[in-house]
Amino acid sequence: MGAEKQSSKKQAWFCTTGLSSDMEVEIDDMIYHLNKFLLMSKSRKLHQLITEQEQSDKKSKPHEQEEEGENSYTPHIRLENFPGGPEIFEMVVKICYGVKVNLSASTAVLLRCAAEELEMTEEYSPDNLVSQTENFLKHAVFSNTGETIKALKACDSVSSLAESIGITKQCIDSILSRPSSPADPLFSWPINNKDSTKKQNKGSTLELLFEELSELSFPIFKRVVQAMKAKDLSENIVETSLIRYAKKHIPVITSRSSSSSPTIASENQQRQLLETIVSYLPIQTSTTRSLFGLLRSAIILNTSENCRTVLAKKIGSHLEETTLDDLLIPSYSYLNDTLYDIDLVERLIHHFLENVTVSSPSLTVVGKLIDGVLCEIASDANLKPERFYSLAVLLPDEGRIYDDGLYRAIDIYLKTHSWILEGEKEKICSVMDFQKLTIEGCTHAAQNERLPLRAVVKVLFLEQLQLRTLVTAVTEEDGGETAGGEKVEIKVLEEAVRENQVLRLDMDAMRTRLYHLEREYLNLKEVIAKIDKESAYVANDRAGKWSISKKFGCKFKTQVCDSHVATIVDKRCQRH
Repeated sequence: MGAEKQSSKKQAWFCTTGLSSDMEVEIDDMIYHLNKFLLMSKSRKLHQLITEQEQSDKKSKPHEQEEEGENSYTPHIRLENFPGGPEIFEMVVKICYGVKVNLSASTAVLLRCAAEELEMTEEYSPDNLVSQTENFLKHAVFSNTGETIKALKACDSVSSLAESIGITKQCIDSILSRPSSPADPLFSWPINNKDSTKKQNKGSTLELLFEELSELSFPIFKRVVQAMKAKDLSENIVETSLIRYAKKHIPVITSRSSSSSPTIASENQQRQLLETIVSYLPIQTSTTRSLFGLLRSAIILNTSENCRTVLAKKIGSHLEETTLDDLLIPSYSYLNDTLYDIDLVERLIHHFLENVTVSSPSLTVVGKLIDGVLCEIASDANLKPERFYSLAVLLPDEGRIYDDGLYRAIDIYLKTHSWILEGEKEKICSVMDFQKLTIEGCTHAAQNERLPLRAVVKVLFLEQLQLRTLVTAVTEEDGGETAGGEKVEIKVLEEAVRENQVLRLDMDAMRTRLYHLEREYLNLKEVIAKIDKESAYVANDRAGKWSISKKFGCKFKTQVCDSHVATIVDKRCQRH
């Protein structure tokens, strides 16, 4: 019995944190030999809990305690959801007993919350843990942006307590107050600074800061963004922070997702995160191209219609800043049979036209973009004529200075969709103003067999009309000259017209001759193939097999020449 009492005395009284695993933290034997009342003198809560536990146990088991002795009694208390867990509680005990511990930004936050939980205030004991941790945070953490962000990350595990005692707000205010300090202007973009090294340092500091902010949990990050807006910081900073955070945590935005960074696992969480980020975007955005990444992700994740509309309006208001690759968004819906999302392009154009004037230079820039889109989608076999027509007529006439780009798109469409009806061809060609074609475009259109007959006749008529206009203009300019001079000029122009007509007749004759040559070539090829086939049956050995073509050394091209001879090179649709 005496040995059991001695062993009981050596056991340390201990506290349990009450974590999810319901683990217990046992104080070492050396702490048992120290005066437990020293710890009680630092913490009002521990003093109260230990006292209550001792009184409760004495009332419930008075005879057992008298037999074992008062000194052998070991009270047990439970601390539910202790901030930081057993490690932080051990640090609290060491600090109370004068043991030096190494503090960091994250441990200081947890110790400050633990001190609040244990009521280790100055009113209860001088130079207590609350004041010690606050001084460390003030002088060693809040004075450095990087350390402050580390402290802000630590607030995530004790969010409710850190929020109630104001640590989260202090960290955020410390980060956002850096612009007021001339020595550390983190949030001021480099402007009119002749020192390129300083510019690079500021830019790299901002990049590092955005990267560190993107590693915060979203509830904490959302608090930072709200504080940014409340302090009227630059919209570029708010926008860059939001887009960087989205790229970090939503894998579908970019393929360069970091394996070390925590990504949102479920699709539903990604959708909610993206919708929240879009709702916080500034009204006036500057990085239009990054918004396309968000828009693609919104389509893939099937976010709310409001989320996609907000992104479409933001992009549409600056559509002239986009590129052809940005507009060619693949069709992710099973309802669309086209390769690209044409409905989205139409919505972007509508939003653009709502914010632009007819005389705006950006209108012609968007016109070139849309012609490029038409050239790209024209080769899609599933593209219906009415869809092509509806997209082509969206822009007003002022959006195109010349219609050559539109003509190229129409030519590609008619070549790919040769099966459409003549009326549909005429409707598609009606979107084009032949008067806005260049000389090369008119020449090619006049000889384009894919165009409907009415369109070709219109082009020829406009050519003759332009020529008469030119003759009239030359006559009016030379009105002061002699009648003989006028006759000479008119004679030269008439000669040019006749040469043009002769050239066209020669080309038609050449085309006819080439057609007959092709027919003769095909007939000859069939005869040779027939002779080769007959000779194959006569031959006894496959190695001795021969053909007329091999015997005479004739080599015929297997590709039939195109009967259509164009006067200009049918260039591929270039991306503007």
